[in-house]
Amino acid sequence: MKHFLILVFLVTVFSCNTENDTYKLEGKAIGFSDGTEIIVNTLSNNNQPIAIDTLTVTNESFSGSYANSEELTINFLQIENIKGTVLFFPENTHLKATLYKDSIQASFITGGQQNNSYKLFNEKIIYFNKQKGKNIEAYKVARREQDNMLASDLKKQGAAINDAEKSFKVQFVSDNPNSLFGVLLLTEMVSRKEVSASEATAIANNLSPKIAATTNAAKLKNMINNMKKADVGSEAPNFTAPQPNGEMLSLHDVLGKYTIIDFWASWCKPCRRENPNVVRVYNEYHEKGLNIISVSLDKGNQKDRWLKAIKDDNLTWYHVSNLKGWNDPIAKTYSVRSIPATFLLDEKGNIIAKNLRGNALDAKIASLLGD
Repeated sequence: MKHFLILVFLVTVFSCNTENDTYKLEGKAIGFSDGTEIIVNTLSNNNQPIAIDTLTVTNESFSGSYANSEELTINFLQIENIKGTVLFFPENTHLKATLYKDSIQASFITGGQQNNSYKLFNEKIIYFNKQKGKNIEAYKVARREQDNMLASDLKKQGAAINDAEKSFKVQFVSDNPNSLFGVLLLTEMVSRKEVSASEATAIANNLSPKIAATTNAAKLKNMINNMKKADVGSEAPNFTAPQPNGEMLSLHDVLGKYTIIDFWASWCKPCRRENPNVVRVYNEYHEKGLNIISVSLDKGNQKDRWLKAIKDDNLTWYHVSNLKGWNDPIAKTYSVRSIPATFLLDEKGNIIAKNLRGNALDAKIASLLGD
């Protein structure tokens, strides 16, 4: 009897330890036929997908078991013959998935704080996307019917929706300092310049120690630091690059009382549309101390187009380019991810304004160099 009790005790302990060492992923695959394969992927430190398991749907259900880990990772499900993925976060707790064949975007996984908060986030983003979609369709109708007043109101409503979405994202990452997804979201917002370097820094500084120690958080902080280098109030990073004639020219060589660094490209239509305004401002204020140095994001095989655009648009100031397109090192240093992009410097090379165009550029330069 004693040996039997010991055996029962050992089996129970072993079973509990096994249970504690793994978590289950169970789910419903609504609308999917038997035999449909679901690939479970994780992301490497280089954000490359790595397949770790293949699950099979039976009676619209599937399940898998995985080892617990203290490492914070991002996983996702990829369903056979279906576009899109379903993101989830292993949290050493059992997870429940609900997959919809007719709406992979509405599919979700719950279990653990990160997955539950991500589900709520995704639901809100779906709401914003529906609102934006309705607004765009109404705007198209208003334009088609030449109802300019309604079109103007709808444009303002669209901007308000975008502002509300941005505020929601900022609040989400602020309220979820222990969320790996929050780090990814903030990284995307920094990349798109939806937040300033100071806003991003304040949020990043409040990340939990565990999240702050991740590779993703390190990449985020590095991106923020690069962003600060080209933020208003910072000294503009110096650079040296080839001019059209091949001679090297540095930013420090061309500083005037005020200097504009203008990122553009011959293929960029908004840049070309803005050029006449920049030419007018330059011609009016160059003699009073305004200099401009344009950095082209044309590629090596577009040099002739770059030179032709300079001539055609009467851009009579300084020009440089490494002819590397979006891989231009100057653009990376200044965190330029869209063009046109401008930086206004004072005589000491400090950034005093960014992305001034049209009337805003004219008014700013007039306030600095006008009579």
